[in-house]
Amino acid sequence: MTTNMQVLLASRPTGWVTEENFKTVSTPVPAPADGQVLVRNHYLSLDPYMRGRMNDTKSYAAKQEIDAVMVGGTVGEVIESKNPKFKAGDIVVGAYGWQQYGCSDGAGLNKVDVSRVPMSAYLGVIGMPGVTAWVGLLDICQPKAGETVVVSAASGAVGSAVGQIAKLKGCRAVGIAGGKEKCDYVVNELGFDACVDYKAGRLRQDLKAATPDGIDCYFENVGGEILDAVLARTNAFSRVAVCGLISQYNATEPYGVKTFQAILVNRIKVQGFIVSDRLNLWPPALKDLADWVASGKLKYRETIAQGLENAPKAFIGLLKGQNFGKQLVKLI
Repeated sequence: MTTNMQVLLASRPTGWVTEENFKTVSTPVPAPADGQVLVRNHYLSLDPYMRGRMNDTKSYAAKQEIDAVMVGGTVGEVIESKNPKFKAGDIVVGAYGWQQYGCSDGAGLNKVDVSRVPMSAYLGVIGMPGVTAWVGLLDICQPKAGETVVVSAASGAVGSAVGQIAKLKGCRAVGIAGGKEKCDYVVNELGFDACVDYKAGRLRQDLKAATPDGIDCYFENVGGEILDAVLARTNAFSRVAVCGLISQYNATEPYGVKTFQAILVNRIKVQGFIVSDRLNLWPPALKDLADWVASGKLKYRETIAQGLENAPKAFIGLLKGQNFGKQLVKLI
């Protein structure tokens, strides 16, 4: 290959993202200079945070620039190295974004072992989403055995790990997901105790039935009406880890939380977090996650789009909840 396909941000979306917000270009494959490595990316990670980066607003991270390669995590193979830390054939996880090749000085690039698990898992359950689940649940919520843990977007890359880790720690795990198929997967394959289908039209009634002893920990991925319903079921001194608010990312009007008083009445600890703020916790988290996956205690599922040209469509599908588990794009 002599050309490098890239997907750039063409325009900032207003409301829902469309394929017209992106453009695909071809550029020459970069030649590594001294101290650099050239990587052919095999998989690209698609994640909800990317939607926030597309806005021209102040946030926890720099905005995505127009006419620049879309940000994103990647895993691939070193094909040429002029850096003593890497050699051709190394499998590495990095952040080269929506493109087939990446070239850098190796900063932030990490070699991974694919002898026990597939390389794609390092963008999901043994990557940023898995660490996000581990940190939000174990460091922020700190559930105790016997407590009830609820997680929204329960069939997604983060939520599916949260519930399984909660079960490993002796908790009752309850998921919230959209549709019977996803709820069946969460209960029958992942081992959650219950799952509430928010699309069934009985959110509050079904959540009450699934949490007879109330809610001690809530891992928030969605926001909106689901947050209201959960707050109404919380116990005294419950904990809420706010990881994402995907229902709001394409909204043009903010949702007003109606049960906010529960935070005062039940003395709830609510904490938002960004997993990159807690880099000291990544090594123990990754060790646990790799061990659990290798031993079959932590299951995962992937939705894989074929070809970089299909990344925009797959990303829009992710924002609409069309994916099961981790959304990836296979580049080779």
